Amino acid sequence: MLNLLAISGSLRAASTNSALVAALARNAPSDCHVTVYDGLGRLPIFNPDDEDERTPREATELIDAVTSADGIIVSCPEYAHGVPGGLKNALDWLVSRDAAVAKPAMLAHASPRSLFARAALAEIMRTMSFALYQGGLEIALLGKKPPEVEVILAEPGNVLALRDALTAFADFIGSH
Repeated sequence: MLNLLAISGSLRAASTNSALVAALARNAPSDCHVTVYDGLGRLPIFNPDDEDERTPREATELIDAVTSADGIIVSCPEYAHGVPGGLKNALDWLVSRDAAVAKPAMLAHASPRSLFARAALAEIMRTMSFALYQGGLEIALLGKKPPEVEVILAEPGNVLALRDALTAFADFIGSH
């Protein structure tokens, strides 16, 4: 059984990125368990002076979750052509740790327009030594209201895309 950690880079209650990672968790193949990380908004702002024995509990929980996961899935919105500060903050807490080193990671996208954030996030994660899977998942949810999002994510073709993306990522993890 593969244990995957899914992180939405959005704190919005009606986030399409959060809906996408929740759909991945609901539709995971039987050999994968996807846990959705929900602590992004509780992380204190990263400060290198607060590492080691001073690491806040919320950051330690994130570090432990990433460390124990077989792979990471990140779904990230784009704000001002970049990665949202909350997600970057979470990644900063991992920089000086071994949690990210060679950890398989996959990007999932809820918007076909988030090209700048995708490039920035991929660069950040490669720099941190994540093993970035070149495949991924994109289901266009931009501008949709929550009821529409749920209908789209439940469409048979999209359920298959969710499962296929997880299966391909699992194969990548297995060959890594």
